[in-house]
Parts: sequence; structure tokens; C-alpha cells
Amino acid sequence: MGKKKASPKRRSGCPLNASVEILNDPWSLPIIRDMMLRGFRTCKEFLERIATNILPDRLRKFEAHGITTTDRDRSVERKLICLLTAKGIDLGPLLTQMVLWADAHKDRGNQAMVQLIQQDQQQFLAAVPPRWAEKPSRSTTN
Repeated sequence: MGKKKASPKRRSGCPLNASVEILNDPWSLPIIRDMMLRGFRTCKEFLERIATNILPDRLRKFEAHGITTTDRDRSVERKLICLLTAKGIDLGPLLTQMVLWADAHKDRGNQAMVQLIQQDQQQFLAAVPPRWAEKPSRSTTN
């Protein structure tokens, strides 16, 4: 059995600060959004939107914080896929509130998604976990 990784050190005991430390860069929330809403799992899917020098660092950081995990792809054994954990899925309500806040105060983009959230936020969020319920057959993590 492998060693359990220590949690990354935090600069402050403030819960808000902990969130900012994990998500405080221009790429973290879009990566999680793409996993959550677009179902992205492989580096190839992300690399159309995220630079190759950014993506591995963010995915390692998410895994260290328990937001994602990696597994082997069933069809191509050597290919790794990235999966949201329950902790990562729990970011759904935060992301939807951020979308609604931005829509109300500034950004009027992606109105289709905003309307879906406004119509029934619970139903919108309920669609996220099923994407992550089925994991690949062989795991590389403990």
C-alpha cells in the first residue's frame, strides 16, 4: 500500500483563503468547468483550450487537494484520464453561483447556460455527478 500524500500547506486557517489558494489563477476554474460541464477527461480534450505548460501543474494541484484523481483509460491502457472526485463535484454550486453573479453584474455571455441554471439550478447540478459515476476498470490510484 502506498504512502498517503500530505495535504498541501495553507497560508491561513481561513476557509475562504483555502479556496482562493486552490482556485486562484485564470485556469483553475475553466479546467474544472470543462470537466464538470463538458465532461473533459483527457489531456487532448483540455489542450484545445489550455496551454501545455499550464495543464499538468493544475491537474497535479487538483489531485493534491483531492479535487481530481487519475485512472487508466479502458481502451488505451497507457492513457491516463482525469476524473472529478466527490470533492470536485461539490464545486458545482459554487460555479453556478459565480455564473449567475457574473451574468447579473457584468458578463452577459453564454446565455443558454445561464438560462438553464436560472430555470432549475438543482436539475442543472444533478446532471453533473452521473458523468463521473462510471470510472475506468483499472485504477492507478489507491
